[in-house]
Amino acid sequence: MIEATSAGAILFRDTRGRREYLLLKSRPGDWEFPKGGIEGEEELQQTAIREVTEEAGIEDFRLLDGFRQDYDYVFEAGGDTIHKTVHLFVARSFEASAELSQEHRDMQWRDYEQAINTITQDGPREILRDAHEFLEEYYDDEEDEEQADSSGGNQTTGDGTEASSEGGNEQDGIESVGRSVTDAPDE
Repeated sequence: MIEATSAGAILFRDTRGRREYLLLKSRPGDWEFPKGGIEGEEELQQTAIREVTEEAGIEDFRLLDGFRQDYDYVFEAGGDTIHKTVHLFVARSFEASAELSQEHRDMQWRDYEQAINTITQDGPREILRDAHEFLEEYYDDEEDEEQADSSGGNQTTGDGTEASSEGGNEQDGIESVGRSVTDAPDE
């Protein structure tokens, strides 16, 4: 059996007081999140960042600290049995729209209930439930704290360098430095 690893992100946006999640329809017909295989020596976070940009055309987003879950499945390809593990992060998009890649047939921003009912595989559906709960419990509180605390600070960007949050795009009181990554836990 061949082992394979992918990474991606449950990408959300907050629009008019409503949280929506981006779903992509793959060529075989499954609704899923932006994800793909690790290239070279990439870290999981780097893969997730690249895949969101490649598959959704979104560049202004942030992986959120404190959430990473995985699921796995087995499939046949080219006569080989492949065991794939997919690691998913949560990311907030600061862009209102996305662009459909050639890898997918359709894309939709869906509210939580619609997304849960649209996702076709159990693993991603369970992780969306956990991600939604994480956002409800932790992110909304953190967002309130960030609005109250305007002291700024540094974040680690997708290329591993530190960038000050000063001068970033500020929306809803959250600062963005492009495709920034904060310290997600390693498992």
